[in-house]
Amino acid sequence: MSILKGKKAAVLVEKFYEDLELWYPVLRLREAGCDVKVVGPKAGESYASKHGYPAKADVAAADVDAADLDAVIVPGGYSPDHMRRHPAMVDLVAKAAQLNKVVAAICHGPWMLCSARCLSRRKVTGFFAIKDDVVNAGGIWEDAACVRDGNIVTSRTPDDLPEFMKGIFAAMAEDM
Repeated sequence: MSILKGKKAAVLVEKFYEDLELWYPVLRLREAGCDVKVVGPKAGESYASKHGYPAKADVAAADVDAADLDAVIVPGGYSPDHMRRHPAMVDLVAKAAQLNKVVAAICHGPWMLCSARCLSRRKVTGFFAIKDDVVNAGGIWEDAACVRDGNIVTSRTPDDLPEFMKGIFAAMAEDM
């Protein structure tokens, strides 16, 4: 399957990511022909998941130009709280959103969208515990498996990954 051949995506990583929320998108996008890079604070650095599974950053966020990407995906777990401590990671998400690239986040991932200030009047979902953060950042909360508002795609938990990926594929297939 090569429905995303020629497309490029960054999947962000930091310590304590939720295993499935990082690897499921990486593998699904790659099998669809997308060029996927795992992007972290430092290139070559390994980051352990909540369950100890490592993910090595292919490239540092500071070295990625949002204009060269079609999508940025933010997995959940507790990694978004660590990601948003790195200005280059927040800037990458903010610039991707400003350029109308697909910006997708699952679980606690919308924390990065809050920090990137790209939720104003946008429909969004995530793990129920971050609802107040999303609303306080100007988002319009919806409790659904996948919520898409233009280039912003969000989901709640690993159980929603199939719907999350459908939303990402649909958004990436369109000329945003």
